[in-house]
Amino acid sequence: MGEASPSRERGVRVQIAGVRRTFEGEGGEVPALAGIDLDIAAGSFVALLGPSGCGKSTLLRLIAGLDRADAGTIRVSPEADAGGATFAGGVVRSAATSTAFVFQDAHLLPWRSVLDNTALPLELAGVDAATRHAAAREELSRVGLSDAEARTPAELSGGMRMRVSLARALITRPRLLLLDEPFAALDELTRGRLDDQLRALWAELGMTVIFVTHSITEAAYLAERAVVLTPRPARIVLDRTLDLPTARAATIRLTPELGREVQVLQEALERGGA
Repeated sequence: MGEASPSRERGVRVQIAGVRRTFEGEGGEVPALAGIDLDIAAGSFVALLGPSGCGKSTLLRLIAGLDRADAGTIRVSPEADAGGATFAGGVVRSAATSTAFVFQDAHLLPWRSVLDNTALPLELAGVDAATRHAAAREELSRVGLSDAEARTPAELSGGMRMRVSLARALITRPRLLLLDEPFAALDELTRGRLDDQLRALWAELGMTVIFVTHSITEAAYLAERAVVLTPRPARIVLDRTLDLPTARAATIRLTPELGREVQVLQEALERGGA
């Protein structure tokens, strides 16, 4: 059975203009991003591809507001014509915007139960115990972990820990979900199942998703649009809307259509010098 077509109502638009980022290294300045321009529509699913160290994670952190650009602007807005001034190197957000970040490591607190790990964002926001635990149970049910709420992270498999991390991210009902290679350390079977689950959650909840991955096949399967970056300093070598149906069944992995998109992305990586 294929997934439902996604609702776009909860997503935000992300506008990136001329973003540059340089870090200080032992031999001097190390440029990471060299003038990135992207306009990501509300409710879309975008994959960022590129070789190791090219600046994908740096760009994701800038979008999240975890780092500051040296030049350029990033604007995150609920509506395409939302008001508000931008400023060089800054990130502009509406008060209505909620962002969640899922890292490659689940980063669960080992002494806390699955339920309390999931509820942590609401606890930090001052939500009472009964309300946050009810919300956590709802999210754990959404990711298929209702029977694991009393366990600790040490009692979970790697795939289960990542599902808890995803539930914790979703508990705030984000309008923007950023994922930095969250399934990279998992076996292929588990990774495929979590890819399916992520697409189903996107279709159900309608947030904007930006997903960093090294896997060309994963990018082609998950995303509506793939952005391929060159080696550092990152520039965009390809920005492609994938010629695949929005609603996808897992069986699409075996089709010539997906194979053609994988080939296009592979050629772009090679053309960019990966």
